[in-house]
Amino acid sequence: MQPKPNIVHLPVYQPGKPIEEVKRELGLTEVTKLASNENPFGSSTAVKDALIREMEHMSLYPDGGAVDLTEAVAAFWGVGTDQIIFGAGSDEVILMIARAYLVPGDETVMSTHTFGQYKHNAEIENAVIYEVPLKNYTYDLEGMLAKVTPKTKLIWICNPNNPTGTMVTHRELKAFLEAVPATALVVLDEAYAEYVTSPDYHDGLKLLEEHPNVVLLRTFSKIYGLASMRIGYGIGHPDVIRTINLVREPFNTTRFAQVAAQAALADQAFVKECKERNSAGLEYLTGEFARLGLTWLPAYGNFIMVELNRPAGQIFEALLKQGYIIRGGHKLDFPTMIRVTVGSREQNEGFIAALERTLAEIPEMRQTT
Repeated sequence: MQPKPNIVHLPVYQPGKPIEEVKRELGLTEVTKLASNENPFGSSTAVKDALIREMEHMSLYPDGGAVDLTEAVAAFWGVGTDQIIFGAGSDEVILMIARAYLVPGDETVMSTHTFGQYKHNAEIENAVIYEVPLKNYTYDLEGMLAKVTPKTKLIWICNPNNPTGTMVTHRELKAFLEAVPATALVVLDEAYAEYVTSPDYHDGLKLLEEHPNVVLLRTFSKIYGLASMRIGYGIGHPDVIRTINLVREPFNTTRFAQVAAQAALADQAFVKECKERNSAGLEYLTGEFARLGLTWLPAYGNFIMVELNRPAGQIFEALLKQGYIIRGGHKLDFPTMIRVTVGSREQNEGFIAALERTLAEIPEMRQTT
């Protein structure tokens, strides 16, 4: 049987190396994973309590409409329940948006060096893809706007951007949206928004109020610490959410994910603590990078990209042998950089010690003219 011809070239997503696999391969007893931007502080204790109670209902199907969670999220944001849609991670919401709006020949605009699922799902729908290079490691909104035509159906913006960690401001996004035609849906992926401390960060709900062609994406995988639960959501105009819902699979989120997300949302004290500890971790890491004579990209999420001027693949392997899993830039088209998740204080200190040993062993690349 022949597959769809437009998907045969697609790469299979390669996640960061699992901890247990690294332990087996290298004979290590302790491994620290700082590759997938997970929350090193876990999740709220309220989540664990909710999951224990939910064990009594394991044999029952989940609520297909996630009614209780929808009401909780809508109340939290001050929007209508008809403005929320849930998915198995925000990844599935991205898939549903692409499936709902793109047909072969439609155009979609995105950046290079951003979250790969935008392009992946557009390719599956056989859309025409326009990628605009980053400018100073962040989104070139003017360049993206120049690619928008009457055929443009979807525009994707990840803010803060993964993998670079950079951001565009509210003012920049507002000006961009005012120039985008109402016929194009703009998807603002805010997976790392809870970590941002900059006063210039965009107010997604305000932008949505002013522009009904905007959809906001949020996730419980990052600061809420529910990556294994796979649950995220979109917020949009009721008409847009209704359209996306037409392609949503029944029971696409589990009972456990729904109750975990509701418990996590209710514990904002935990979220605040994680945000503060993340900011302290970023301050520590950048201070150590400065001490080591390194440069790094501005970081607004819970990860940071650092320039090492050394082959990223070699750095990755050297750190792996010391029990630290990071994301090598050689896999992200940044051949001399690495992306590292902000960990706990102990994890950050251990990573810096391992990195310092590695830098001493691997010489800098010579500059050529």
